[in-house]
Amino acid sequence: MATSKWELALHERRLPRSETRDGDHRNPYQRDKARVLHSAAFRRLQAKTQVLGVGLSDFYRTRLTHSLEAAQIGTGITAQLWVKFPDITSRLALDPTLIETLCLAHDIGHPPFGHGGEIALNYMMHQYGGFEGNGQTFRIITQLEPYTAEHGMNLCRRSVLGLVKYPNFIDALHSKGPTPERPLSLRQVKAHDWHPPKGLFRCDEPLFDWLLAPFSNEDKDAFMQFTAKPNGHSKTRFKSFDCSIMELSDDIAYGIHDLEDAIVMDMVSKHHFVEDVTTPLKALDVPWLSDNIEALTNKLFSAAHHERKNAIGALVNSFITAIEIKGVDGFSHPLLAFNAVMPQLFAEALELFKRFVFNKVIRRPDVQLLEYKGQLVVMELFEAFASDPDRLLPENTQERWRKACEDDNGMRVLADYISGMTDEFASRLYSNIFSPKQGGIQDSLHM
Repeated sequence: MATSKWELALHERRLPRSETRDGDHRNPYQRDKARVLHSAAFRRLQAKTQVLGVGLSDFYRTRLTHSLEAAQIGTGITAQLWVKFPDITSRLALDPTLIETLCLAHDIGHPPFGHGGEIALNYMMHQYGGFEGNGQTFRIITQLEPYTAEHGMNLCRRSVLGLVKYPNFIDALHSKGPTPERPLSLRQVKAHDWHPPKGLFRCDEPLFDWLLAPFSNEDKDAFMQFTAKPNGHSKTRFKSFDCSIMELSDDIAYGIHDLEDAIVMDMVSKHHFVEDVTTPLKALDVPWLSDNIEALTNKLFSAAHHERKNAIGALVNSFITAIEIKGVDGFSHPLLAFNAVMPQLFAEALELFKRFVFNKVIRRPDVQLLEYKGQLVVMELFEAFASDPDRLLPENTQERWRKACEDDNGMRVLADYISGMTDEFASRLYSNIFSPKQGGIQDSLHM
């Protein structure tokens, strides 16, 4: 199949390939997948919180296993879209390896301790451009991961585009309401006051300009549109076709697979599930799903592990096979003019699952206590390093900090450093710094 002119532009990398390897016949997306899989940022996901804290059990999901499951779902969505919409998928050159790569990489910017870590860094970075996990993913792939000296993983333009879920900048999306008063103690920081808008960091605007260079000015302006909210952060309206598949994969993995952890660990009851999911789902009249949700519920809460796995698989399949491709008005470029979408009834059904996981698992006081604890760890680490970066940061990070200070962006380097930590590394470093009986010289040398 011939490669179109727009595809060639989206295969470009910021740093052109300067060497060729004999016998390497991979396409750009296969190369990008290898760069993600072999990156330190990807490996660290094995020790970062997904929903439940890392280390409490060896059974439930981490950011790494969640990303692997999202990737599997993404390839499943890709396969069924090729069958259901062959003309459109051919026109868009939909590639299963590309979608797999996006799903594998979509969470690499998230800091330790889940949303607690994100709240902490956004609070500490509030006067320096804020912090948000998706914006950090963009930084890692475009400049921080040391696959190249200055261009991060140096992924091709289409891969980078697929990872931009929120194509505008935090400062533009931030609530126009009054800024919450900063408390006297870090222990008094309330999470709901410091949720960041979802977007990119303004300091990375030149990289975003490079990303959108092949698109028309009209498409760029439309792509960056957002919906303003009177009492909260604004939210971007659009994403690329590839990104829409990745986001659906992420939502299904979160709503269905993460539910399995909660059931196995007896964190949720069948009674509450029937009340919050089964009964309202039956009333929605979702094709196949509404008729079968009672039987699936019984399997989900069965003592037989294979019954639960069968139900999980059936639920995932019902959502994957429902996905369609729809046109998006106002765009001329094919990658922006189409999105993968979940039909309305199925979207409402998936929202029931996601809301159940959020309300009955994430919002549990014991889970929130762990999140608060991680929030404190991250804030106090940031405060310590910010007090004397030239003294306390590792040598290579000190060099980055000094260089960034020339552009008045030194604090961003602190956020880069701390957000890259795993839960365990951050906890151990915190103990070494703040616990008088921990952290001898030998311990510090291994940090």
